[in-house]
Amino acid sequence: MAANLPNLVERKFAETEGEREARNAAGFPDFEESLPKHIGSRFNIPFLDNITSFFGNKNVLAQQVDPKEDVVWLLDNTAYRPALGNSEERPPWEAEFVAAYFTRDSGKDVSGWVAEIADSLGLGQQGDNRAEEEATIAERLIPFVNTIQPARFVNVRFPNGETQKLGPGGRNAISSDIAGTMGNHKDGATLEVTAIPPEVAPHGSMLMHFAEPHGWTVVSDIDDSIKITMTMSPIGILRSTFVSTPTPITGMPELYKHINSLLSPSWFYLSASPYNLYTFLRPFLHQYYPKGTTILRDASWMNLGGFLESLTQGTEDYKASRMDKIHDWLPKRKVLCVGDSTQSDPEAYGDMYRKHPGWVKAIFIRKVVDVEEMQKTDKNSPARFEKAFKDVPKDVWKLFEDPSELYAAVDSLKAL
Repeated sequence: MAANLPNLVERKFAETEGEREARNAAGFPDFEESLPKHIGSRFNIPFLDNITSFFGNKNVLAQQVDPKEDVVWLLDNTAYRPALGNSEERPPWEAEFVAAYFTRDSGKDVSGWVAEIADSLGLGQQGDNRAEEEATIAERLIPFVNTIQPARFVNVRFPNGETQKLGPGGRNAISSDIAGTMGNHKDGATLEVTAIPPEVAPHGSMLMHFAEPHGWTVVSDIDDSIKITMTMSPIGILRSTFVSTPTPITGMPELYKHINSLLSPSWFYLSASPYNLYTFLRPFLHQYYPKGTTILRDASWMNLGGFLESLTQGTEDYKASRMDKIHDWLPKRKVLCVGDSTQSDPEAYGDMYRKHPGWVKAIFIRKVVDVEEMQKTDKNSPARFEKAFKDVPKDVWKLFEDPSELYAAVDSLKAL
């Protein structure tokens, strides 16, 4: 998850013309240049771990996490039944296990950057409010400063006592493992997978959700779709991320509760936010929305300008690639996509409808009209949506400003 040249180049080449125009209109490039860039360093990683991390999960010199020295984040996932060709046999459960590794207590000293970020946001002068806001910034900045710890692995335990080795992590200190045979579980079941020892995972156990091949799946964006982020404003993004209390879009928690009750879907929260924000977003989602798998971007740790780029650059290709993976896992499910007009959700969802015929059954796009920067773009123009949803039937996609407009459309999905 370190900021690295391949990630930066990939994002730049994947940037669409529309994204480039919107970023320029909102002043993103100049604002990103003004932010602290190297707020962490790869030189803090032990030399041997840094070198051997090039071997990825084949690193024979990798070490097991030490709760005194290391921290691991276990990301929630969804178990599926892999396709077995034409076989009538019911395959065992399988899931992708993702973990991120850090050096313990390596992100404590953030005082040098807090005041700079506060000034960038135009916060007031010294006083009680300023002190409180700086304390919030310091707390939320830590995941951007933590030293990543490659060349580590962790063992996890299932409720039935089975154990599984995850990792080791590679250059970005993320490990991704496909593992199966988690026992017998019903569609919609959830179980906890704990780290060994538990204290190495301070943010808790991994929640594993189970999804049978048939049924409904919701793929939902987060920023400005279900959470106020102000994605079209660089200052708005930083303020909503580092200062403001995470706030849901009015009416969306109630709508998602209705969808969950009516369709009993599996849930995927797909965001262009970087993994830095996992421990910030997970409690918010658990508080307001049905629990599910959150998929975030592996991009630009230790770089606040890169954080803004992650949210606004190359998002169409990124989201389409992650939805391809969900399709690989659950190709027979009926999918409801929910997004907004600030990023490339319409284009990505339109791509998926055309690429995987019959998979996407409905697309809901929140038309964001309460952000000043949106007025400088054509993101809400009819021409934009007509182009994004070319060859997508009009009864499949729907624009909305208030979630109350969607209840009839949601109810009609039950018959599909």
